[in-house]
Amino acid sequence: MAKPLVSVGIDVGTECIKVAVVNDQGVILGNSIVARRGYFQDRVAEAFPIALEDAQITTSDLHGVCATGFAENCVPMATTFMGETACHALGAYHHNQGAMCVIDIGGRDPKAIQVDDRGHPTSIQTLRRCATGIGTFLIFAARHLDVHPTHLQELAARTDEACDVGSYCSLFSGQAILEKLREGVSREAVALGCINSIADRVIEIGGITDPVFVTGGVAEYFPGVLSAIAKKTGHRIEAVPQPILAGAVGASLWVFKNNSISLCKQGES
Repeated sequence: MAKPLVSVGIDVGTECIKVAVVNDQGVILGNSIVARRGYFQDRVAEAFPIALEDAQITTSDLHGVCATGFAENCVPMATTFMGETACHALGAYHHNQGAMCVIDIGGRDPKAIQVDDRGHPTSIQTLRRCATGIGTFLIFAARHLDVHPTHLQELAARTDEACDVGSYCSLFSGQAILEKLREGVSREAVALGCINSIADRVIEIGGITDPVFVTGGVAEYFPGVLSAIAKKTGHRIEAVPQPILAGAVGASLWVFKNNSISLCKQGES
């Protein structure tokens, strides 16, 4: 039996660099996630070898490298590039094969993507520009609430009473956080208000149809956003496994598609 081919997908987002190593049988061999700080190129250079080591391979084993995301041009080792919408669509399809609505909630602009039964995006709806910066807003909120971003969700879960921080504009919502703290509103209520603010922004996109699967870092670290969307819309909202890696996984799979190599379903030989 021939040795499986291996590719790498690198998703260079505004908040994190995500790398996924996948073979042509659809098996995820390794990955890495590095928080973005300083120059994008430096963090790509940091994340890439970590993922290769996790997969126990070297660059000589690679069939190709596909870059995607906000700073895809900062991946010098890329052999191909693909838009993040297509990558998140294929990354979600890898786990849930069939037509679906994919909601990508990352550091920048959320998207509602209609995906067909081959994993291809057929339409996309995005949010107005002033309401983007989803992940960045949550990190801003965590800093002013004096918690690590990964603990903002825990803080919000301590109360059922949320204050209103607004959802129309990221700048205005950030200002609302400061005003609520000045007024002495509890940190827990402000945190839950931030979670609801993000849910409202996603709902405002429209185009949400069943079945719904969510990708992106917000789904990874702030599951309360998904619960809030489900409660507000009545839809069942489910995150794909390791949602923060979905774009990178999709990018790695596009290497094989671009080279006309048929992918087996995950787990098949």
